[in-house]
Parts: sequence; C-alpha cells; structure tokens
Amino acid sequence: MAQLLILTSAADHDVLPALGLLSHAVRHIPAQPAALVNAPHADLIMLDARRDLAQAKSLCKLLTATGLDVPLLVILTEGGLTAVNADWGVADVLLDVAGPAEVDARIRLAIGRGSDSSSQPKIQASGVVIDEASYSAKVHGRPLDLTFKEFELLRFLASHPSRVFTREQLLSEVWGYDYFGGTRTVDVHVRRLRAKLGDQESLIGTVRNVGYRFNMHEDDSERTPQSIG
Repeated sequence: MAQLLILTSAADHDVLPALGLLSHAVRHIPAQPAALVNAPHADLIMLDARRDLAQAKSLCKLLTATGLDVPLLVILTEGGLTAVNADWGVADVLLDVAGPAEVDARIRLAIGRGSDSSSQPKIQASGVVIDEASYSAKVHGRPLDLTFKEFELLRFLASHPSRVFTREQLLSEVWGYDYFGGTRTVDVHVRRLRAKLGDQESLIGTVRNVGYRFNMHEDDSERTPQSIG
C-alpha cells in the first residue's frame, strides 16, 4: 500500500474514481503552491490537470524545480494528453477514466522507477547537482537544458573540482580517443555551457594558456563534491 497525495482544486475530490477500489492511502490538498509548504509525506504525488492545463504545467515545473524527491503523475482527460511534453517534468500520465488495474500498475511502476533513480549517486558541488541516472543537472534548483556532450563536460569537470584540464585532456575524457575534431570543439562547448549556467557561468573557469577547471565556491572550499543518494 502506497501513501498517495493528490493535488486538486475540485471540491468533490473525485479525481480518479478507480482509486476508491484500491487499498492505497489517499490524501488531498489544494493544487496551490502555498499548500505545498506543509504537505504531508507521500510515496507519490498526483496532480489534477483535468481542468486547467496551464496552471497544472506551472505547478509541475515548480515542483520539479524545487527538488521533488518522489514521482509526480498527472491526471488528465483524453483531450489533455496533447498538451503534455517533457517540459512538464512528470514521471507518467493517467487518464481520469483509467481502471483500477491500470492505475495500480502505473503507481507501482512509478514508485519503483523513483526508488531506482534515488539510489543512484549524484554529484553535488557549488550549487550544481548532477544526476547521472537521468542525465539531468540543476544549478541552485534550476534545471539546465544541456546536450549530451554539454552534460558530460559539466559532469567531468564537477567530478574533479579545482583541477585544471587541458583541451586535449578534455577531448580525450569527454569525446573519447577516437574523436578526430580539433580542440576548438572544447572552447565551443564551454562557451555554450557557460551561457546555460547564466549568472553561475564563473563555475567554469579558464586558466590562461592551459585549459579549464570547475571552480568551487568559498563555502565549498573545505569539502569536495559528494556523491549523494
């Protein structure tokens, strides 16, 4: 039996009728940011997106940006399926008319995937959190939209804070020995990575005539990045 939390603005709370035929413990709170401050513990969160897709998307993005550590499922009407994409940051979607067997299976799978992901190590340094299991990265809670090579470059540098790497070393470690492009590729990717880091672009430091390094903030200077699970 799972502890489920449903975020809904519906007065009757009859968001997913099939749940009434299952043994999961279900609690409801308003689908408002303020209600999340003292939200009860849950193994999985469901968001009612049947009526207001724009508000639901905003709430999904808020939840994922603040470091949600349990799976998030969205409950939709069939017409709402066309509006959902990866930007929502949800683990799965459910139609409000889904039967109990499907609902129970999706709950089990989402919680199982969440447990597998949370057990994987994460690299954390200077406000950057890198999840190697999902190939995602955040800086101070803000998701970074990185390409695969940008992610690999950030992951490698953050794994070796303050250590300077030449362009040739980065090509070898990130692009591989069989890459035949020039070292300018490294400069281009560093420039793009800094642009996506925004006001945290100084995390990627340049050592003149040598190469690049990941800069540690002063409050991190006494400790090295940790793998967190």
